[in-house]
Amino acid sequence: MKAIVRHRYGDHSVLQLRDIQAPVPGEDEALVRVVAASVNPYDWYAMTGIPYIVRPEFGLRRPTQMILGSDYAGVVEAVGPAVTRFKPGDEVFGTRGGAFAEYLCTKEIRPARKPPSVSFEQAAAVPIAARTALQALRDKGHVTAGQRVLVNGASGGIGTFAVQLAKWFGAEVTGVCSPRNVETAVKLGADRVIDYTRADFTRGDVRYDLIIDIAGTRSIAARRRALTRHGRLVVVGGPMKNKVLGPIVRLLRTMVVSPFVGQTLTGMMARTNVDDLTLLAELMDSGAVVPHIERTYSLAEVPEAMRYLGEGHARGKLVIVI
Repeated sequence: MKAIVRHRYGDHSVLQLRDIQAPVPGEDEALVRVVAASVNPYDWYAMTGIPYIVRPEFGLRRPTQMILGSDYAGVVEAVGPAVTRFKPGDEVFGTRGGAFAEYLCTKEIRPARKPPSVSFEQAAAVPIAARTALQALRDKGHVTAGQRVLVNGASGGIGTFAVQLAKWFGAEVTGVCSPRNVETAVKLGADRVIDYTRADFTRGDVRYDLIIDIAGTRSIAARRRALTRHGRLVVVGGPMKNKVLGPIVRLLRTMVVSPFVGQTLTGMMARTNVDDLTLLAELMDSGAVVPHIERTYSLAEVPEAMRYLGEGHARGKLVIVI
């Protein structure tokens, strides 16, 4: 099978398209023919080995996982003897290391079923980004209907899902993005859009019950000014300014301040679970959530997709069509 492989850390130039042996499913695994995959910051960390705090997961001196990629959608080709959830021909999507390849093996408990109404490209765009947005709003933000929610970074992979999911929860949603993405944020359902080159949301008159901060462009004090007295700030990722700890620096700073103020300030790391994937599948099937895909690439073009991701200007999701 063809796959995108690397044997050392580095930028997109370390990635190579190679013919390697296809995997064989274990007793409790399914062999999936990958139809589409998507690109995430997680893949960037795995490719570069930066921030260094991720090295215990990916390999201290060199990558332990030869094939890059994490989010996928595809068709079950074969199953191990202990697998009961799936059978050959089932369409699934989920997260599994080695997704930038024609085939992968996954434990049967990991994927969710892809609705027939949803394309493979759309399903592949969902797992990490949409699950992160869902858990930020529901589990950390405790969002409820009627609240004012602001999404700082509304046009990125997580942000495009956060806007739609906040609307599904019944919130009044404000998106913050660059001028070229204002129209996109409106189409996604934002009630109000702030062009950050024209206005600073932390200095406006509106106070928000919940801020989902993905962009990380303002200080903690500034973001607190934009919250209600008992509002919540959820920090999700952010710029890579520290090569040792990366975005974790922002999460730690936020959590250190939180006990000393009336507002709740927290960070988060998404959890992998099939229940949230199943819910997102239902929301896609109903049309409540529609993945926003900016560009598609072939498997051979993964290095170019990773280069573009690294520039930090991607709108929505970048999808690999295999």
